Amino acid sequence: MGETVRIENGLIAAEVDPLGAELVRLQDEQGRDLLWDGDPAFWTGHAPILFPIVGALAGGVLRLDDEEYPLPRHGFARRRAFTLVERDAARVTFRLEADAESRAVYPFDFRLDIGFLLMRTTLTCEALLHNPGAAPLPASVGFHPAFRWPLPWGGARESHRLRFEKNEPAPIRRVDGDGLLRPEHLPSPIVGQDLPLADALFEDDALILDRPESRLVSYGVPGGRQMRIGFAGMPMLGIWSKPGAGFVCVEPWQGIADPVGFAGDFPAKPGVVEIAPGATRSFAFRVDIGADGH
Repeated sequence: MGETVRIENGLIAAEVDPLGAELVRLQDEQGRDLLWDGDPAFWTGHAPILFPIVGALAGGVLRLDDEEYPLPRHGFARRRAFTLVERDAARVTFRLEADAESRAVYPFDFRLDIGFLLMRTTLTCEALLHNPGAAPLPASVGFHPAFRWPLPWGGARESHRLRFEKNEPAPIRRVDGDGLLRPEHLPSPIVGQDLPLADALFEDDALILDRPESRLVSYGVPGGRQMRIGFAGMPMLGIWSKPGAGFVCVEPWQGIADPVGFAGDFPAKPGVVEIAPGATRSFAFRVDIGADGH
């Protein structure tokens, strides 16, 4: 991790690394850390930006017009240095634009701005994807924030849960050993609105909600202080950890891994959206950390 940029407002503070425009620290009013620390014994990430794909591609390649371009899982943005374009006490924006390196794996022109804004007890992260080219821009965008499990607000690790704003009866999806979306729909471990967190949930990788009813999830110990993660406009959600790790990822996605057997061109990939020439599209999530006294 390089030199980070810190923003704060007295109620909440955040630090962002220009490498990947990645949120690497989120703190409450007492300076308690809410984001995973990136312990390499489990996972070095904190909250990477997923672009221009979410998940894995079949064979690790993007296919377009009979050409193949090598593109790793979750894309390249998280490994690229962004440029700082705006900063004040409670706001910061970073930018990544297409160049020769990106076009070698993703043959499109783009401008991607990642902004972070603090308002009272809420952090909003917004990705603005602009198409400066003359042809439609196909892309996916996802967020991958890893929150401490347990949170530093009290309560045992095994007492933590996710509570969805609506009942979530739909089956979940899983990926196979290559990271591709398996065809079967599996019974959901969510009971009504509640998902009690346990290591066993993640023995088979992430839980994927490809058609959730909710756009808001609360995280914490029942009866205790709650973190609220909102993802209006993001149609899919991944929930991931590793057994024994001190984090849980709540991941709003516009996009998903290639289904097993998918061999189409990139614009036909499930979850990909197309941005018209000259247009800009917003993708965002927010985290409200609440306050003591709930």
